[in-house]
Amino acid sequence: MRRILWLLALGALAVAISLLARYNEGYLLLVLPPYRAELSLNLALLLILLVFVLLHALLRGIVHGLALPARVRRFRARRRQEKAAAAWRDALRRLFEGRFAQALKKAGEAHATGHWPALAALLAAHAAQQLGAPDKAKAWLDRARHDDPQMAVAQLMLEAEGQLAGRDFLPALATLQRLQCLAGRHIAALRLELRAQQGCGNWPEVLRLVRRLEKRGALPAELAQELRFKAHRENIRQQRADRGQLLEYLRRLPARENSARLTHLLAEALLENGAVDEAQQLIEDQLTVQWDAGLLGLYGRLPGSDPGRGIARGESWLPEHPDDAPLLLALGRLCLAQRLWGKAQSYLEASLALAEQREVRLALARLCEQSGRPAEALPHYRAAAGLPP
Repeated sequence: MRRILWLLALGALAVAISLLARYNEGYLLLVLPPYRAELSLNLALLLILLVFVLLHALLRGIVHGLALPARVRRFRARRRQEKAAAAWRDALRRLFEGRFAQALKKAGEAHATGHWPALAALLAAHAAQQLGAPDKAKAWLDRARHDDPQMAVAQLMLEAEGQLAGRDFLPALATLQRLQCLAGRHIAALRLELRAQQGCGNWPEVLRLVRRLEKRGALPAELAQELRFKAHRENIRQQRADRGQLLEYLRRLPARENSARLTHLLAEALLENGAVDEAQQLIEDQLTVQWDAGLLGLYGRLPGSDPGRGIARGESWLPEHPDDAPLLLALGRLCLAQRLWGKAQSYLEASLALAEQREVRLALARLCEQSGRPAEALPHYRAAAGLPP
C-alpha cells in the first residue's frame, strides 16, 4: 500500500512539473561580453540539475577511489579471518573426533593465518601429544610461548601432561613446580601432580594430595579410598622392617582412613617385628568397627602373650555373631594353641557344621594328632585334600 501511495505521489509531481513547464515562458540570459546567450528557463533548470548529478557522481567516484586501498585491506583481513575461523573449526572438530593427524594439520593452518596463533599452537601441541610425537609437541609449545607469553600457564599444563604420558615423572614434577610459581595449585594441576608423585613412588606426598583433592570434592570417594589404601600399603612396605616406625605410623593413622584390608597389612607387619600385643589390639579395634572374616582368620593365629585374653574377647563376640564360621574357627585355633582340646573341638566342629572349609578340616586333624588320636586325624586330612584351598 505504501508503494502505491509513493507511485501516485510521484505521478502527481510529474504532472505538476510538466504543467508548470508548459505554461512557463520565462528565460535565462547569460552575458559574457562580447557574448550573450539566451536560454529558456526550463532548459536552464534541466541543465543545472544534470550538472549537479554529474558533479555528485564525479565526487563519489573520487571518494571511492581514494578509499579503495583501505577497502581492499579490510576485504583481505575479513577473508583471512574467515579462513582462520574455518581452520579453527575444522581443527577442533577433528580433535574431538579423534583424528589427531588432521587436527594437527588444520591447527598449523590456523597458526599460519596469524589469528590467535598461540592458541593454535597449543591445539597443535595437544594433537601431537595424542599422536605420540613428543618432538612435534615440544616445538609447538615453544611457538606458543614465543607467540604469547600470557599462554605460559596453559603451555606448562600441556607440557606436564605430555611428560606424564611419556612416563617422565621427575621432569613433570619440575614443570608443575614452575606452574605453581605462576598460577598456584589449582585442581587440574593437583591431579597431574598426583599422577607424577605416584610415578615417582613418593607415597607420603600421594597421601597428602589425595586428602587435599578429596577435601575439595575433586576425587570420587571410591577412587580416593583406593588411592589412600595404595599409599598406606606402600608406606607400610617401606617401613616394614622398623618396629618403631610402624608403631609411629599406626599412631598417626587417622581412624577414618583405616579399613579391614589396611589393618590386615599393618597387623602382619607388626607380627613380623614381634609387636604381637599391638597387632592384637589393632585387630580387635577394627573388628569393633568393621566385621571381617580375613581379620578373624589372622586373629585366630595370633601368638599373643596372653592367649586367654584372645579367647575371652572372641567369646564376647559370640552373642552378636553366633553363626559366624570364621569366628568359631578363630576360637577353635586359639583354644587349640592353649591345648584346650574339648573347647577347641567343639568350636571347630561348630564351624564345620556351618561351612565345609579346608582350614577347619586341617585344624581338626591337628587337634586329633596333638591330643593323641592320630587315627581320627586321617579322615580330616582326606576331606581337606578334596577341598579348595
